[in-house]
Formats: sequence, structure tokens, C-alpha cells
Amino acid sequence: MSREVGVLGVDIGGTGCKAAIVDITNGKLKSERFRLDTPQPSTPENVGKTIQKIVEHFNWKGMVGFGFPAIVKNGVSHSAANIHGDWLHFNAEKYFGNLLQLPVKLTNDADAAGIAALKFGAAQNQKSTVLFLTIGTGIGSALFRDGKLIPNTEFGHLFFKEKIAEKTLSNAIRKRDKISMKKWGKMWTPYLQHLERLVNPDLIILGGGGGKKFDRFAPYLQVDTKIVAAELSNNAGIVGAAVYAYDTFAKDTTKPPSKTLQKLQSS
Repeated sequence: MSREVGVLGVDIGGTGCKAAIVDITNGKLKSERFRLDTPQPSTPENVGKTIQKIVEHFNWKGMVGFGFPAIVKNGVSHSAANIHGDWLHFNAEKYFGNLLQLPVKLTNDADAAGIAALKFGAAQNQKSTVLFLTIGTGIGSALFRDGKLIPNTEFGHLFFKEKIAEKTLSNAIRKRDKISMKKWGKMWTPYLQHLERLVNPDLIILGGGGGKKFDRFAPYLQVDTKIVAAELSNNAGIVGAAVYAYDTFAKDTTKPPSKTLQKLQSS
């Protein structure tokens, strides 16, 4: 029987920062989910204070995985669409690690949610092309081929009908403009058809806050690809961030494993 391994997963979004302790052996939360509003303005200093409060809430002393709303390469954020511009070309991973004095790993938030779906959700055992979309403040995307992540796709930032897609289709826009589910589904159809032409997916998974309403707008989607709702719903980003952190530390052969990782692996 596998032994539980706990990692704190943190999902940083444009409107909220959600976190929980995750058992990365089965994807289940080992604690209640805790949420704080993303501070405005969402500068590194302000978000850092919020993250400190989250870590203190759990009295956490171990590994932390972050899902972050930006293109992330080697811990550096290279975009800032739904977060303050000071994060652009900023080493967020190093910043959080120094701030918390804990082992930290950072990845794109939608990639994190997709990792959770791949390991514990609807994308398990899919030997094909899988497109995962998170529908929230913006639209995030994760693309997998034969179980391997192609990171930082950011399909929500595609120009579609002369506008950035997430600026007309996100869950936040639906709420703001009081768009009906029927109309929303019809609005999503040409966008999904466009993505079908781009990447020819075998499966599309819809997650995030908007994904929770899948049954209400799915009847109005007219696409050829099979579409399902994300099984982990709004916890996917938390779970995937934790899994990403653990797996990344475990695969790092350039240096001896950290004491934290050794402790987790032997617990």
C-alpha cells in the first residue's frame, strides 16, 4: 500500500489564491481548502504577504507547489495578463522560496490543473492529444500528447474574432455581462472549433469555475471532439501544483534531494 505524501498546493488566480495540503499519491486533499482574495494591486509584495498568510494558516514547513497565472519558464513568469505587470520577467519561484524559506516549485496554473487531470482525472491513460481548458477569470490551457505536457500554450490569449478570446468568453465575463448558459455555449462553439483546427485534439476537458457549470452549457456546444467536465473541478490547480512540485524535486538529479523531500519520501 502506498504511503501518503503531503505537499501544500497553492493555486494563484486573478481573483483568489486557493490552497490545501494534497496527498500526491491519490490526489485527495488532506486538509480543508483555504482561500484568500488575490490582493489588488496584485504586486509581488502584496501577493507575497497573502501567500505568507496561507502558509501560516496551515502552519506548513514542507514543500510548496504553485500554479501561477502566467507563462512560466524555469520559475520565471514571462507574462502578466491577469496579474500585476511587476510580475513580468520576474523570478517568482525564487521570490516565493526566499520569502517562505521553504522548497518551492512554480508552474503555469492551467498546466498545473492539466497535470492533475492527467494523473487523477479525465485525462488518465489517454494515449492521444488532450486539450484541457480552465474557465475562470481568464481562460487557461494545457495540452498533452501521449501523456506528455506541452507547456505554456496559453490558448486563452489567442486572437479570435479580432479580440483576445478570454476577454469575451471567460467565466468572469459571463458573470459581468449576465450571459445565459445557452448563449454562452453558442459563443464557445466557434472558439472550440478553432482550437480543433489548430491542434486536432482527441479529447477536450473543461475545468475551472466555469467548468462546474458544464452540464448547463454543454448541450449548446457543437464540436466534433468529445468534451467532458474536469473531474477534480476547482481543486485541480491545487492538486496539480502539489504534484508538479513533488515530481520536479524527485526528478532533479543535479543535486542531492532536499531534506524535505527525503523526509516526505520516508514518511
